[in-house]
This record gives sequence, structure tokens and C-alpha cells, in this order.
Amino acid sequence: MEETYLLNVEGVKKKILHGGRGELPKLQDGSKFTFHFQTLKDDFERTVIDDSREAGMPMEIIVGKMFKLEIWETLLSSMRIGEVAEFWCDAIHTGMYALVSRGMRRIAEGRDPLEGQKHRCGMGNMFDYHSTGYDDLDELQRTPQPLIFIMELFRVRGRRGWLPEREQLGQAAQLLLLVQVEDPSAYKRDTWAMSKEEKLAAVPVLHSEGNRLVLRREFAQAAAKYQEAVICLRNLQAKEKPWEDGWLKLESLVTPLVLNYCQCQLELGEYYEVLEHTTELLQKHNDNAKAYFKRAKAHAAVWNEREAREDFQRVAHLDPSMAAAVKKELKQLGERMRKKHVEDRKRYQGLFQSSQGV
Repeated sequence: MEETYLLNVEGVKKKILHGGRGELPKLQDGSKFTFHFQTLKDDFERTVIDDSREAGMPMEIIVGKMFKLEIWETLLSSMRIGEVAEFWCDAIHTGMYALVSRGMRRIAEGRDPLEGQKHRCGMGNMFDYHSTGYDDLDELQRTPQPLIFIMELFRVRGRRGWLPEREQLGQAAQLLLLVQVEDPSAYKRDTWAMSKEEKLAAVPVLHSEGNRLVLRREFAQAAAKYQEAVICLRNLQAKEKPWEDGWLKLESLVTPLVLNYCQCQLELGEYYEVLEHTTELLQKHNDNAKAYFKRAKAHAAVWNEREAREDFQRVAHLDPSMAAAVKKELKQLGERMRKKHVEDRKRYQGLFQSSQGV
């Protein structure tokens, strides 16, 4: 996987997941891109918002036709046929995404994409979109945010035929382009492109790779493996009804992965990230002693003494077998806090004496 690099556009980063072939297409107004895409939130779980494969249809846009999400034209023009790329786009480029997604979802549902929209000037229409009819898109409208787009370009058609020109392609290559230039077995598929079965099979492999990296004290790399496994499971979980059997089975796989991820972050000194993820976990599973223990250690590291003590006490109550570990942590916390109070007192006395001497 190539390193992330910036496009020559403010607020955009690109990472090539699978290289394409040939030169960049020479585009002109009227050229048509055909591609699959996935839209994700820029959060820990890379929450999937839209997936053209799930919708069962590729996306097409025509150059120069004032597509509402202008940045997509820029992103696609940086891609070669067969390329799969991930783009991070700042909120300055994603403000219209909710409206674009609304139309695409309606088309996939066999509905009129302009249903309910009055024929008025552009500014007037903005007021008619106070609700898109989809809760997740309404949230995006209320709070514009960076988004991640994973795109796979498999067709570019100009007004005079395929780009690159037909003469440069053999008959077999033309047929491949007409269908789709991706050979799924030709490269290691990223999480976004996996089937349900592939995601389930990938989870234990990623878990094992993460554990191996932890033993080598390569915590950042291990955390990335655990995170990828969580993303696989969360994508599957999104298709299940919350708190029903299928959802709960997947959740039971998610929890230890998140805890492993948090342990890596503790080792890396990312204490506030640990606080965020353990708190989120405990909102669903308020009897998880290991989550309380990791959160307590993070609180202790950032001098939240009261919160750390409360969490350590919960650990001892929930899991008596961890009482010895809790006792040790509380002793260390007490010693650290006493040392900090002494240092603070000396510092304040020094400041007071300095101010009196002025």
C-alpha cells in the first residue's frame, strides 16, 4: 500500500490501495466516469455511510455537468483505470454530501431522487432539505465533518469512445474494461471490498497478527491490526438488529479487540484515546472489569485521581481476582499523587517568594 500523499488540493489526502494501469485519462467535458465507491466517517470504526456495492449499482458522473459534489471530479481525475484509492476530504469539500447521498439512495430504492423537492432557485431548495429522510444524513447536514471516500475506477468513457483510445487496447483488454477491470484475486483486498465471509475469516487472522506484534512491542502496528478487525465486525454488525443474537455474537468479538487496542494506546501514551474508547465500551457493558481497569490507568496517567480511584474500586468489586492488581495500582497512584503535591507546593512557594522579591 503506497504512503499517503497530498493532492494539489487543499484539504485532500490520497492513499493508493491498488495501482491502476496506463496513463491518467485525458478528460474533456462530457467524459463519463464509472466507479464504485464507499463513504466512511473519519472515526475510529470508520463507520460506513454509503457503499455502492451494497446498493447493487456503480456510480456514474459526467465531467463538466456541475455534479453537486465537485471534489469527486477532482479525485477521479487523479486515478488510472483499475486503481483503488482512499481519499480523506476535509469538511470544506463534503458539505453537500448528504444531499448527493439522499439522491443516490432514492434511486437505489427505485424512487424519484427529486421527490419532495420544489422547483425553486438553489438557495430556496436548501430550505426544503431541512430533513433528508435519513437520520445519518441529517446528522451530516447538522455537523459538517471530514469524510473518507474509497473509490475504484473501472471505466472512463469520452465523447468518442473509451479512454485510453480503443486502438491502443487489444480485444480482450476492451472486453475487460467493459465489464470491470478488477480481478479481486490479484491483490490483497482491503476491508471495504470484502464479503461477509471474508470479513469473518479476516478477524481471527488480524487478532493473531496483533497479538504477535504486541509480543514484539510493536504497539502502533498491533493497534492498527486490532482496529481493522473491529472495523470488519462493525460493518457486519451494522446489518444486524441491535441487541439481538447476531448483533450480540459480533459484539462479543468486538469487545476483546477494543480492549487490546486500548492496551496498545496505554503503552503508546495515548491516554485520552483510551478514556474515549473505554467509556464508550462501558456505556454498553457496564460490568466489564477490564475496561474499568484500563480506564482507571488512563485516568491515573492524566492525574484524574478521583476518577481513577472510583474505577479501580469498581474493578475490585466486579472481579475479586483482580484485587491484588488494583491494590498495587492504588499504592502507585497514591505515591505519584503525593510526589506531585510536594512538587506543586515547592513550585508555588518559589513563585510566591519570587513575586515578593520583585
